[in-house]
Amino acid sequence: MIQCRLHPIIRTFFQQFTSQRHTVTYVQGQEHEPKIREYFYFIDHQGMLFLDDAKMKNFTSCFKEKKFLEFFFKRIRRNTTGRYEDDFPFISLCGRERNYIRCDDVPIVYTHIFYNKSEDEYFLTYGYVGDSLKMMFMPDKIYMLPETGRLYHPAEDKYGGIGLVRSKLAIELSKYFEFSEGEANPPTQFIWQNKKYTLDQYWLHKNISKHKIKLRSKPD
Repeated sequence: MIQCRLHPIIRTFFQQFTSQRHTVTYVQGQEHEPKIREYFYFIDHQGMLFLDDAKMKNFTSCFKEKKFLEFFFKRIRRNTTGRYEDDFPFISLCGRERNYIRCDDVPIVYTHIFYNKSEDEYFLTYGYVGDSLKMMFMPDKIYMLPETGRLYHPAEDKYGGIGLVRSKLAIELSKYFEFSEGEANPPTQFIWQNKKYTLDQYWLHKNISKHKIKLRSKPD
């Protein structure tokens, strides 16, 4: 069984650190209800997971333990607790712990693409745990948001239906785009494995409406 807290030093840090961001004030490890502890996390645009309080958010300070990451990401849901919903729109539940999550954009960030020979399909991975967290790649569903240039791909409904494509992977995939309406407009076709796909220009906005997702509106 995966333990939610990986090391006693981290628990001590949580309990001692108080954070205030804009109008949101919390204490890591606080008990709003008896025996229900609350913790606060941040997922950046590369898909890395951090303590929300971390002053420095880079590779050295992100969580790297694969068992914990898999456990955490599998349990991400929309935050419908009535607490911190505006600032922490997602949550990962772990027993008696509520792990509130805010994101640079969306909680699922696809980091790599790989071919599964046994299934004869390509998959996108997320969470930095190898291929244990994956989504089947749908070439016709890649969407470039004109306002930011970011690429998106569908995700499971429990995650809000939308996943961001990590910038490094986005650059790799962008060479397969065709722009029949000019490069000032979103791409219209995607050439993948010698097949040309007409891109679905509507799925993203449908999922935004369906799941009430707010995407990052400012360019990097």
